Amino acid sequence: MQIKINDVLRSYIEPLTEAEYAALERSILVEGCRDALVLWQDVLVDGHNRYQICQQHGVPFKVTENTSFRSLDDVKLWMIDNNLGRRSISDFQRGVLALRKKEIVAARVAELAAQAAAEDAAIAPPEGEAPKAKPAAMPLTSREDIARAARLSSATISQIEKIQKTATPELVEAVRSGTISINAAATVASLPEADQVAAVAGGKKELQKAAKEVRELRAASRPAKEAKEGGGDYRPMTEVDELRAENASLKEKNAALRSEITALQLRISELVDAS
Repeated sequence: MQIKINDVLRSYIEPLTEAEYAALERSILVEGCRDALVLWQDVLVDGHNRYQICQQHGVPFKVTENTSFRSLDDVKLWMIDNNLGRRSISDFQRGVLALRKKEIVAARVAELAAQAAAEDAAIAPPEGEAPKAKPAAMPLTSREDIARAARLSSATISQIEKIQKTATPELVEAVRSGTISINAAATVASLPEADQVAAVAGGKKELQKAAKEVRELRAASRPAKEAKEGGGDYRPMTEVDELRAENASLKEKNAALRSEITALQLRISELVDAS
């Protein structure tokens, strides 16, 4: 059988790190390919790294076909559940996979609802007969469901959603590599893109500093906001409050300047290397 590679499926799951790939390669060269590759007809679903290593070194392998798949989405859901069951993936990877599963399930729920509505409109029930029951909602439609599937907290899922929506590719990569925590990355993701890129370029300490400064700025502005919303608990800003707010503002500007300096230094280094 000629095994086919689907680029969408190959890149759907987070790739192994260089260290993980090297460890897998050593294991296969010593012990052989113990686990069978999983196919959908002739398309490879699970075992892309094992297949590549076996092909490179001429190591024999076994295959098994999963006949339960009916569509590409079925394959993706199986891949997600298969990887969520592994202990080696990070919390960020778990959250990303669970959110991908939510998208597929939500699309299916919408499709079923549309089909049910079309059937109801085309075929009216006989007089006196109750209308057909609507299909039950599938799991994984709430943030709590997603969190349970990923074995994370709802707060962590919210942070991962924010990272996916507003973080730059550089910041996302920093989370994936473990340079910055999910919590801190979600905080840094609220900064302008240029500041995010500069913070990542500055390394772990610069990222931590950027997250701390954003939190301090939020903390400094919170008392005035809460006082305004509190009605009877309102109190005017004192001189100390004003100084704190001014200090937070100066810190924010200082952070932006440092980010610009870092970006300029990187640009200068690139120009020097190019010459």
